[in-house]
Amino acid sequence: MSKSLPSTLADGEVNSMTEEVAFTAPLQIWTNDSESSSVGFVTLPAGAAERVAAHELMRRLELGKRRGFGSVKVTARLGASTWDTSVFPQKGREAWFMAVKVAVRRAEGIEEGDPVKLVLELH
Repeated sequence: MSKSLPSTLADGEVNSMTEEVAFTAPLQIWTNDSESSSVGFVTLPAGAAERVAAHELMRRLELGKRRGFGSVKVTARLGASTWDTSVFPQKGREAWFMAVKVAVRRAEGIEEGDPVKLVLELH
C-alpha cells in the first residue's frame, strides 16, 4: 500500500492519459461459513465497467490473447490505501468486480454497504 497515484479524479471521471477511472460503489461482503473467510468486493458501475472492458479488448488485440479469466491488472486507490490487484468480468453479465482486501477495509474503516470511492489505474 505504498504506491501513490498523482491525480485526483471526480466520481465517474476518466483520465485517458494514464488510463485511470474513478467511481463510487457500495462495498459488498460475501461470507462463507466463518467470519474469517469473508470476501469484500465492489461491482463497478456501468461507465467504469465499459471503460475497463474497452481497455481489456485493446490489450487482447495488442497481445493476441486474454489474461487469466479475462482480468485486467489495476493499481487501486481507496482513501490513503493503494494496492495492486485485478478486476474481473462477471460471467454472463456486462459487469466487472474487484476484491477489496481485509487490510484495506480495516485501514479505511469501511464495512458492508458503505459507499467507497475508488480510482483505478488500468495496466
